[in-house]
Amino acid sequence: MFRSRNVASAVATAVAAITVLAGTPAHAGTPPGPQLSLDLDRAEIHQSIDGFGYSIAFQRATLVHNLSEAKRAEVLDLLLDRRKGAAPTILRLGIGSSTTDVYDNMLSIQPTDPGGPAATPNYQWDGWDGGQVWYAKEARKRGINRFYADAWSAPGYMKDNGTDANGGSLCGLSGVTCAGGDWREAYARYLVQYAKFYRQEGIRIDEIGFTNEPDWTAPYASMRFTPAQAAEFVKVLGPVAAQAGVGLVCCDSFGWQQSDAYAQAIEADPEARRHLDLFTGHGYASPSDRPLPTTAPTWMTEWAPSSTADGWNEAWDSGKGTDGIAVAQRIHDTLAKADASAFVYWLGSSRGATAALVQVDNATDSYRVSSRLYAFAAYSRFIRPGAVRIGVDGAPAGLAVSAYRNADGTEVVQVINTSTEAVRTTVDLRRPTAYLTDSTHRLEQVDGLVSGRGARPTVELPPRSLTTLVGGHPGRG
Repeated sequence: MFRSRNVASAVATAVAAITVLAGTPAHAGTPPGPQLSLDLDRAEIHQSIDGFGYSIAFQRATLVHNLSEAKRAEVLDLLLDRRKGAAPTILRLGIGSSTTDVYDNMLSIQPTDPGGPAATPNYQWDGWDGGQVWYAKEARKRGINRFYADAWSAPGYMKDNGTDANGGSLCGLSGVTCAGGDWREAYARYLVQYAKFYRQEGIRIDEIGFTNEPDWTAPYASMRFTPAQAAEFVKVLGPVAAQAGVGLVCCDSFGWQQSDAYAQAIEADPEARRHLDLFTGHGYASPSDRPLPTTAPTWMTEWAPSSTADGWNEAWDSGKGTDGIAVAQRIHDTLAKADASAFVYWLGSSRGATAALVQVDNATDSYRVSSRLYAFAAYSRFIRPGAVRIGVDGAPAGLAVSAYRNADGTEVVQVINTSTEAVRTTVDLRRPTAYLTDSTHRLEQVDGLVSGRGARPTVELPPRSLTTLVGGHPGRG
């Protein structure tokens, strides 16, 4: 999504160097609050975690590519590196065209009508795709192997309004009659062909989506689907995608609660549900803070706070919606309240007044980093694909706590202290390492936060901070 409205996210951008340093808490000398006890319930298993990611659509990858070689290398490390950077495990690509897009054109692989839905397609491929092919290859070099491609719209000639912008519907859907005929099958083949082009570039598209915010009409690339029409098209695209070995996702509604109707329509149709691999939703019109009514794994696939009022903001805790601590709280809610298996931020990099993780300025060959990147990295670096969320008890008001067990047996406890007082607690993690993110620490290892030995060390949680604890199961080496 690309928008500037209260429920939306203006195109985001932000970046800066991440360091992992030993040190002492900035609040040294602050009297701790009452001592508590955080107890992990390892028998309480919640969702599996597929990963964390962001979008590189609308040619935002080209901003990074067009930096000087030295700056480009630095920004790629910040946005992609497992140890120094944001450490994403998922990238979201944009499929399709927008000749009327006021931000940046998205390029179609079939920009002109081949002569009707049954005509031989005249696909075109430039091996660049607005910089996304290059960026995906850079990601692959760094071990990122999950790519989700999503279409904002079908080409305009496949729609009842004749343009890829301003909503409109796919010709041939129930209730949509067009003089040009039924384009449903042709659109399904178009989407799968996109994945085939990436495969010839050495990039496997794991999941493909046919709609972005089907319940929102935008002046740029957009296309409407009712819940019933979305379930209908899942049954058209499903067999085509399965034959090509690509997973099918739906429906990327512009609000999490607004996703309910789409989930219910697909769940009510056994054939549609059989073809669906993932259910996706965005977090603009309503936040991702409760589970969706579907048996499919759920991903939150787009959200960023609006930067319209805030402008470019690097602060961790300034009272703005674009603060790092605000993004950390949204990630926590998405995982711990909505039971989502993935959190996909809107943009990794962008320009100007943006809420992206990194801001790029090609005119001055420079970049800046926001605290949002460190909030994101605190989760993505340590909670890896294949982890499961486990139970945690004892968190009082003012602490947002979630816990995870990775496939290698390491355990991660994420604690956001939203209060203005330091809090001291024990936690049943064996020999935890503490990483602190707050107004003066950028995901830095801080040895002084943990004291005591054995199965229940004591951890001091600074005020208005995110503390990431990484340790082992008690009794394990």
